[in-house]
Amino acid sequence: MSAETTRRVVLMRHAKADFPDGDDHERPLVERGRKDAPRVGRWIAESGSSPDQALCSTAARCRETWKLAVGELPQRPRTVYEERLYEASLGEMIAILNEVDDEVGSLVVIGHNPGLHALADALTGEADGDLLARMNRSGFPTAAAAVLTFTGSWKSVEHGIGTLTAFWTPHH
Repeated sequence: MSAETTRRVVLMRHAKADFPDGDDHERPLVERGRKDAPRVGRWIAESGSSPDQALCSTAARCRETWKLAVGELPQRPRTVYEERLYEASLGEMIAILNEVDDEVGSLVVIGHNPGLHALADALTGEADGDLLARMNRSGFPTAAAAVLTFTGSWKSVEHGIGTLTAFWTPHH
């Protein structure tokens, strides 16, 4: 793939998780989350955004969301569990995207708020219709997904590079 290849990144927030006492990293999904996770996977497949690679936070709620969502995709992408996505700042998330191999044309990132919403907002230079306003109004709820496209290498990912082409939430 050349540096002028159009690339796609799907930013997917983990599904609804429980708030038990104890370690935040190990929070499991609740029943609603277990229902929403396959729905976001189906939406990704139906939107034509099936990824070549997945970067998934190591948090239990992200791993469980991805396990339920990926079964809905036409093919299982290579999955990398990335501990730096847990509690990542906007700058850290851009740095992680800059490390993606240019052989990857389409990537899904399974992570957390407020980082994912900040990343989607920061990368959006243009948006189809009212997608940016809808995304910002919604606050990027659990099991939501945003799709951005951009031209260039992953190393060139920076503020304003992308076009927000789709935004989906399980509970409109």
